[in-house]
Amino acid sequence: MATAQETHEYPGELNDVPGWFWPLDQVLFSWFLERQERLDTRGDLLELGAYLGKSAILLGHRLRDGEKLTVCDLFGAEPPDAANRAEAAKSYSSLTRQAFERNYLSFHDALPTIIQAPSSAVVGEVAPGSCRFVHVDASHLYEHVEGDIGAAKELLGPDGIVVLDDFRSEHTPGVAVAAWEAVLNRGLRPVCLSSQKLYGTWGDPEPVREELIAAFRGRDDIAVTVEQAAGHRLVRTRAKVKRLRPPSLPSSRHPAPVPSPEAGRTDAAPVPEQAPQPRPARPAARTARPSARRDRTRKLALDLLPPLVTRAVRRYLAAQRAKAGGAGRAAGAAQSRP
Repeated sequence: MATAQETHEYPGELNDVPGWFWPLDQVLFSWFLERQERLDTRGDLLELGAYLGKSAILLGHRLRDGEKLTVCDLFGAEPPDAANRAEAAKSYSSLTRQAFERNYLSFHDALPTIIQAPSSAVVGEVAPGSCRFVHVDASHLYEHVEGDIGAAKELLGPDGIVVLDDFRSEHTPGVAVAAWEAVLNRGLRPVCLSSQKLYGTWGDPEPVREELIAAFRGRDDIAVTVEQAAGHRLVRTRAKVKRLRPPSLPSSRHPAPVPSPEAGRTDAAPVPEQAPQPRPARPAARTARPSARRDRTRKLALDLLPPLVTRAVRRYLAAQRAKAGGAGRAAGAAQSRP
């Protein structure tokens, strides 16, 4: 993961917010949340680890009346242990609550519920079984991720969706161990995988999995493959093109200015030509001394040639000057005779 970036400008669109919330996962988040809305699945939304708010902004876009989004992050507060402190100093040194709030309020009227504390504090703040969607993207250390997954299981309602970030990145082996341990030993059932995130449920995965396969196989910008592993059916999703068809995204209060219609037009009125200005006279000093320019050029050439060649050239030039001088003296003597 790159070193944290701090933004000082208001975002003009969601993808102006720094973070690692890629377009494929934006599509997947939206698909799961839209399906829950279609089926009238009620519940709150929860995010553990918010960074600068990119995924939280999309989650807030999917809230319905009576629901709330809770975000839990240290936001620069003191981490609970030495390993967590080292991780925060390396990857999140510029993260501040102020930056998160500025970004979030660029898209929404009010802030979510914010718990500025370690993710372990969330079980005391959120009611068991009250959530329909939980995004786990906090610490990458095994002990913390294992606890975050246990909290998600407790806080999700029936058939709720949990999303585990960085489950396969080379720099987050603790997440990989905790994620697959939950699949193999703690009853978590994968629904699908992206390049960054594992989407799962402790409910029945088949209905949502089949709907997802059907929906995404109808798209020409996302590839879907299905594999079997350890008794689990794993649906892998992958972007087939660089620019995916985006889902419905929240609009910023600070949109980038729309380019002028005249910009880039070839039929725009030409700029009136200015009357040609007389060219200033060249300084006499530049044209009066051609011999000086030749001397400088000759000296530069001699400096760049190998020493052996330079000596030979110098001897030749000296001989030519001596010859020319002798001829001049002879001509002068002839003119002075009676």
